[in-house]
Amino acid sequence: MEHLTPKETAEFLEKNPKALFIDCRSEMEFLFVGHPAGALHVSWNDGPDWDVNPHFVGEVKKFAGHVHDRPVVLICRSGNRSVDAGNALETAGFTRVYNVLHGFEGELDDNHHRGSINGWRFEGLEWEQC
Repeated sequence: MEHLTPKETAEFLEKNPKALFIDCRSEMEFLFVGHPAGALHVSWNDGPDWDVNPHFVGEVKKFAGHVHDRPVVLICRSGNRSVDAGNALETAGFTRVYNVLHGFEGELDDNHHRGSINGWRFEGLEWEQC
């Protein structure tokens, strides 16, 4: 798995229009916190019990058209869940998996807030909210 900063991710996606951009946060995060413009949603885990989605790999395979060498870029809140999701994809045979460092909201600052140090939104990249 390769790791890209948010800005590197935006450049990568522009140069690779067939890449899948998957937001693997919960449905509530995707809908109410916002998400990168154009990102597809497949939860890695979700409430109420926060169990890992047993259909995650299968859902990504459907989006990929069962093409395992299609680039798959994963983003979550801070870059942690997306690593676990990426490892699952690699185990399933995906060969071009990328993780967005710092995720959509970024790392916690000294006041335990996100969005003030790094992340997709912090970098001013295009995003939307439902």
